[in-house]
Amino acid sequence: MQSKKTFTGRIPAYPTGCAICEVEIDPDTGAISIPRYGSIDDAGQAINPLILHGQVHGGIVQGIGQALVETVQYDDSGQVLTGSFMDYGIPRAHMVPSFDISLTEDPTKGNPLRVKGGGEAGITPALAVVMNAILDALKDHGVEHIDMPATPARIWQAIQAARGAEPAARRA
Repeated sequence: MQSKKTFTGRIPAYPTGCAICEVEIDPDTGAISIPRYGSIDDAGQAINPLILHGQVHGGIVQGIGQALVETVQYDDSGQVLTGSFMDYGIPRAHMVPSFDISLTEDPTKGNPLRVKGGGEAGITPALAVVMNAILDALKDHGVEHIDMPATPARIWQAIQAARGAEPAARRA
């Protein structure tokens, strides 16, 4: 017979994890693809691993979207130009690979359920690993910084600037 446990309050419980992203960039166009993305996350005792996997997947896609395509744009008078999904860049299925996701359990002693937070596991590292993978891929071209979102146009312009070449669009 299992005993019933109730938890109220907030006792610190710290989830941990690791994420790795591989990117491929066409230096002639700035086009980017993500062939592989993997993570391992510790959310303590997973009450429902399937739901936790779904939260991780959704967070990764949200992070990839912010790193690569999401931006709010305004015109000179302050009018939002990206106010609908027709105009706002959101990640699409073709932009993300199948994920290699694993869970590890290091249950906390900080609460009777032995759980830690899991909903942030996907998005928290995604921005950093995607942007770091992009900069790692561009280091041989002399690129040391690029702002988010790292669109193909921004990537191409960063490569051109690092080469000391003025982008063709500005020469005209």
